[in-house]
Amino acid sequence: MRVLIVEDEAKTAAYLRKGLEENGFTADVATDGETGLEFARHGGYDAIILDIMLPRRNGFEILDEIRRRDSQTAVLLLTARDQVTDRVAGLEAGADDYLVKPFAFSELLARVRTILRRGHARQPALIQIADLEIDLSGHRATRAGQALDLTPKEFRLLSLLARRAGDVISRTVIAEQVWDINFDSGTNVVDVHMYRLRAKLDDPFSRRLIHTVRGVGYVLEDCGG
Repeated sequence: MRVLIVEDEAKTAAYLRKGLEENGFTADVATDGETGLEFARHGGYDAIILDIMLPRRNGFEILDEIRRRDSQTAVLLLTARDQVTDRVAGLEAGADDYLVKPFAFSELLARVRTILRRGHARQPALIQIADLEIDLSGHRATRAGQALDLTPKEFRLLSLLARRAGDVISRTVIAEQVWDINFDSGTNVVDVHMYRLRAKLDDPFSRRLIHTVRGVGYVLEDCGG
């Protein structure tokens, strides 16, 4: 599981990162709102721990931007602001939970695990893009009513692209999410598997759904036409 910590207090950020990594998470840190938003847009995180009072952009602005593009990523607001009105504002803005400083790490860890479980429950069982249908629970995919004969890795790759349809996903993020390994950026394993997936998903049909963004990564979307 990958977690983004957006926290400008260095000691708190280091404490969180160390604790999360000791409990099996991979954690990144951003120390200002603008950097945090950039990480959130492109990092493919399962959860975000977000301070409200941040330089450059505050947590509410970041949360609003995240929810415009992504209804699934779990977000925990972590802040010294303990008024009921602040908590209500955070939850209404789309946060999954709200924890007030000072806090016990054990409570934060329990809350992160809880909102991650909720997030998995929110994942749709069926994703449809143009004439492509993906049954996530049944591990089946069809296009124009025809079953696609996908390997487990190909299905996982397609599922990642579909869950973030319309977003360009970098090769590094794909390697981390599909293979659970940080591949050297020079490897072509992602490109090889993408080639094989395209041969099954796109080549037999007139309209392509997987597109390459040169120098960046791949995106699954229906461009029409």
